[in-house]
Amino acid sequence: MPRKIRQLVSDLEQAGFGLVPGGKGSHRKFRHAEFPGSVILSGKDGDDAQFYQEKQVRNAVREVTK
Repeated sequence: MPRKIRQLVSDLEQAGFGLVPGGKGSHRKFRHAEFPGSVILSGKDGDDAQFYQEKQVRNAVREVTK
């Protein structure tokens, strides 16, 4: 069963990522001082996350918590 977008947002926020302006429509942009670039999530909080979104968040959190 896929995770929800709200769970991915929670994972990013717990790892220290912050929401920054720049997303369009249902896209949200998260940045961290130690992470090169940004993580962009699309979809509403209750939507099922796509596999690539889960992988992107997992890799970003892993990179920051090294």
